[in-house]
Amino acid sequence: MAEVVLFHHAQGLTQGVEGFAAELRRAGHTVHVPDLYEGHTFETLEDGLAYARQTGFGTVGARGIAAAEELGDALVYAGFSLGVMPAQQLAQNRDGAKGALFFHSCLPVEEFGVWPAGVPVQVHGMEGDPLFADEGDLDAARELVGSVEDAELFLYPGKEHLFADSSLPSYDQAATELLTRRVLDFLARIN
Repeated sequence: MAEVVLFHHAQGLTQGVEGFAAELRRAGHTVHVPDLYEGHTFETLEDGLAYARQTGFGTVGARGIAAAEELGDALVYAGFSLGVMPAQQLAQNRDGAKGALFFHSCLPVEEFGVWPAGVPVQVHGMEGDPLFADEGDLDAARELVGSVEDAELFLYPGKEHLFADSSLPSYDQAATELLTRRVLDFLARIN
């Protein structure tokens, strides 16, 4: 079974992120869910992003890096939207990475160097999500998939950003069920 570090999105460590982690645990995986916001959660994406800006995106990312350093190194790094930032940085730069799962976001590989050989990755997003499709994340995901041997991009119909968080109005149950099946298949391949 895989050991996963799952980083939350800009609205904080919501019940939906915790629920997603619990789903992976029910399948037998170990899942760590660090709180990058030190207990703060936000009703809207805008409020959460305002908090991240006020705190400093670098500080939020550093909290994620520090949380992972307390764990072993044979980890799968996963992130929801804002959480992709530390997940991708760790997947690309921490020795021993076993895989990466990016939900609702993807940064250009060059942001953190090069993609390491042998580290599989999945990227999940909605094809009509303006934050994913129109702000460069989809392009970055396509470039990643085109340059990495074991990489998959999954696009879901719809336009919601945080569709896999069951505690938010943007939740899409059908898309999340399919995403979860794909993630569990991915994790089952991790040694």
